[in-house]
Amino acid sequence: MIARGKSSLLCPRCRKLISADELECPYCGLKHPGSRWVSGFVGNLHSVSLHPVRIIIYLNLAFYILSIFFTSFFTRASLNPLNFLSPSNESLFLLGATGTVPIDRYGRWWTLISASFLHGGLLHIFFNMAALYQLGTFVLREYGFYRFIIIYTITGIAGFLLSYAAGIFFTIGASASICGLIGAILYYGKNRGGFYGEAIYQQALGWVVGLILFGLLVPGINNWAHGGGLVAGILLGFILGYDEKFKENSMHRIMGSICILMTVLILLRTLMQSIFIFFRI
Repeated sequence: MIARGKSSLLCPRCRKLISADELECPYCGLKHPGSRWVSGFVGNLHSVSLHPVRIIIYLNLAFYILSIFFTSFFTRASLNPLNFLSPSNESLFLLGATGTVPIDRYGRWWTLISASFLHGGLLHIFFNMAALYQLGTFVLREYGFYRFIIIYTITGIAGFLLSYAAGIFFTIGASASICGLIGAILYYGKNRGGFYGEAIYQQALGWVVGLILFGLLVPGINNWAHGGGLVAGILLGFILGYDEKFKENSMHRIMGSICILMTVLILLRTLMQSIFIFFRI
């Protein structure tokens, strides 16, 4: 006969091995992780279709498709088929592009968040979403759900705020937040140390070098947003900590929830306002 020990399971939120009778996950703080209801509900939130990183990617794709749809009406007199792949400035402005023009002339400060969900072309969104999937999945695993959300949201704001201060008049893209993820990974690798930490740090440094070269060689790149996002990511990594040092606490959950609510409300406002204006044109 085989003796049975205490049963174990993977936490539905952080996917780490814990005892099935834990009242709270010792890693991420999820209450009653062994509950069938909690396991089903939280597990669905982290399934293939509702994985946090994938949700952000889906939102970016949705706003890109909408910007192409609006562009097809703004440029209906044009016969250039490339217009179907590159949104017009009018549609991007309508959907929340940021910079000195939207903010100074129209008072659209909320575009510091909405601009992260807009892209200027097929290659732009493809490379950004590929990077987001790779980097975001790592940060989500090492920092936890709420800290990932905080880092992604705040670094995007910081990057666009710095580019606004530098006088960039019109800008879009998820790259400020993606650079924030790179900054958080840089801090994680350097602070963790050891063979694994050093390998992660060196890989993140490779991303930074690639960003610098890309920004110098390709015209129209918002290097201010990249730099602001990167520095903000390093600072947030230091301030928030990561799972191996500190598990997520109530302050992280509150801040992360505020970031989610703020983003959802701004995107809904942007969507409703743009549709209303579009049908009045």
